[in-house]
Amino acid sequence: MSGPIRFEITHKCSRSDARVGKVATPHGTYDTPAFMTVGTRATVKGLYPSLLAQAGCGVLLGNTYHLLLRPGPEVVAELGGLHAMMGWNGPILTDSGGYQAYSMADLNAVDDDGVTFKSIIDGRSIRLGPEEATHTQNLLGADIIMAFDDCPPSVDPEAGPTNQTRIRLAARRDASKKGYYDHAQRVRASNERTVRWLERCKAAHKRPNEQALFGIVQGGTDLDERRWSAEHICNIDLPGYAIGGVAVGESPDEIDKVVEFTTPLLPAEKPRYLMGVGYERDILAAVLCGVDMFDCVLPTRNGRNANAFSRFGPMRLRNATYTRDREVIEPGCDCHACDPVRHGLQTVNGGGFSRGTIRHLFMAGEMLGPILVSLHNVRHFQRLMLDIRRAVREDDWLSFAERWPVAVTGLPTGLRDRLGL
Repeated sequence: MSGPIRFEITHKCSRSDARVGKVATPHGTYDTPAFMTVGTRATVKGLYPSLLAQAGCGVLLGNTYHLLLRPGPEVVAELGGLHAMMGWNGPILTDSGGYQAYSMADLNAVDDDGVTFKSIIDGRSIRLGPEEATHTQNLLGADIIMAFDDCPPSVDPEAGPTNQTRIRLAARRDASKKGYYDHAQRVRASNERTVRWLERCKAAHKRPNEQALFGIVQGGTDLDERRWSAEHICNIDLPGYAIGGVAVGESPDEIDKVVEFTTPLLPAEKPRYLMGVGYERDILAAVLCGVDMFDCVLPTRNGRNANAFSRFGPMRLRNATYTRDREVIEPGCDCHACDPVRHGLQTVNGGGFSRGTIRHLFMAGEMLGPILVSLHNVRHFQRLMLDIRRAVREDDWLSFAERWPVAVTGLPTGLRDRLGL
């Protein structure tokens, strides 16, 4: 294989810009569109690697910021690299830490050279810039590494949703230093920094023949800024490109607008990665625009909190209505929780774990509950991607819509019309 990865498009949708392909890496090949299960700290919480493989995972994701704090990239390298630590011999992608600079904005300070963090572990000051992020990822050894970027708030923090408190506090802190906060100025500064930082990441990258460096397009919800960022990021030749700064406070309609506008600005012959987007409907909409890769913490984070995904919508398994429910989480699902016999596990009468049993496990604080629902959710998203790829290959969106109402409900009218739904 020449270069760190090889991307091949095998099918294109006749009704949309969706495509099916394969990404070959030094640690194996995965199919696209792909959903990457997140193992932030070198593990997918509670799930043995072989279970992830059985659930259909083709590529996993780790995080530079968290692994930099603990155990440290040098320790990871001495232990054989991220693949050895995770017990995963398939492809891995590492995020650079740029998102943590956004999500913990009230605990850090951004300047033109990088970000100074306050460690969430011991409070010490941590410096992370393009060179440090790239060096760390070189030591971690992932197959795909992300450039260090400056992710701005997608909308003005003072006008954004109520769940953006930390971002709002950071904006007020920064405004107090110079007397005002100008959101448009913040987005432009982010775009310019992200381009300069990408150039520095590429220059600092010591393993270009083994690890594929992806650049990240920013720009908030301003389409002119998105165009500017895409042009300047894609002018730097790289194995792949990502759309960042999405699903960080904007509405679903704004997410649709940004993804539909930005995706065709990225090179068609290289993988396109939409970062951090994880609901079924948003994934399908992005696939129809030509996106190839996704990641999100939702499957396992929700699983640890008794929230299960299903083809018909979410289920909150702590609810008392499930106390005596003998049905599995989702009839017809082939995951370890719903159909353990399929995976070689012996159960009474060959059945799966009931909703009532799983509710009891959560109410009793038993760890098996989070494990079972996490496994179900991981498999749910892999089944979704399997059926999306099948629909693209067979041009059969009506059957897909019947199987996955949760993915087509709320899909933009234009996309529904193109698919004949």
